Amino acid sequence: MIKTQRINQIKEYVFEHESVSLEELVDHFGVSKNTIRRDIRSLVDSGILKKVYGGVSVNHSTLVVFNERKDQNLTKKQEIGRLAARYVEDGDVIFVDSGTTTLELLPYIQDRQLTVVTNNFDFIHGAKGFPNLTIFSTGGMFERKTDSFVGFQSVELLGKYNINKAFVASTGISIVNGVTNSSPLETDLKSTVVKKSSNVLLMIDDSKFDKYALTTYCALSEIDYLITNSVPGDEYVQYAGQHSIEIVTP
Repeated sequence: MIKTQRINQIKEYVFEHESVSLEELVDHFGVSKNTIRRDIRSLVDSGILKKVYGGVSVNHSTLVVFNERKDQNLTKKQEIGRLAARYVEDGDVIFVDSGTTTLELLPYIQDRQLTVVTNNFDFIHGAKGFPNLTIFSTGGMFERKTDSFVGFQSVELLGKYNINKAFVASTGISIVNGVTNSSPLETDLKSTVVKKSSNVLLMIDDSKFDKYALTTYCALSEIDYLITNSVPGDEYVQYAGQHSIEIVTP
């Protein structure tokens, strides 16, 4: 097993068990304690895990609450919202993901005739004054940290919709780890949306590149459009060309 794969599996294992000892990781993965220490160091340094006595645990504090994220990089998010709106046409059935970047799509599509499926509470609240936007909530449990609806009810409902364009967000992306998210409660929902949608449009600002969070909800190759505020590095441009991903920038 290559190092990157093992680190990802360690991350998943720790998250599943909440807290594990170094000895348990050594036994489970069949490597030395020094190897495990090196592997978990990168996860601790990135803030995904935290050290506890004799082992590591999930660092739940890495998920920044919605209102604290709302004004971060706002100008960039607004530009990304404007760019993404170019791909919305009257009659579309779209999905709008939770997140502060996807929220910035609303000002640019509020005059369109659309059906919108969303788990984004703030988008629902903002869209209520526009009767031309038919809104379907995914339902489920309300997660206050992300201002979104989550849970198995949401996933089951999404499986019934035929979505032609999904506008999704991410905590961070990388070519190795794919498109990631800090809230594990949303992972299944996001994965379902990607599989159900004819076109997947990822909306992220340039601070999200080469970063990853607790869970991966799809491979980078599964998206169709990468909408961001500046041209990404050559590695991403080359990857996009190889996987028919259209990079959209100002």
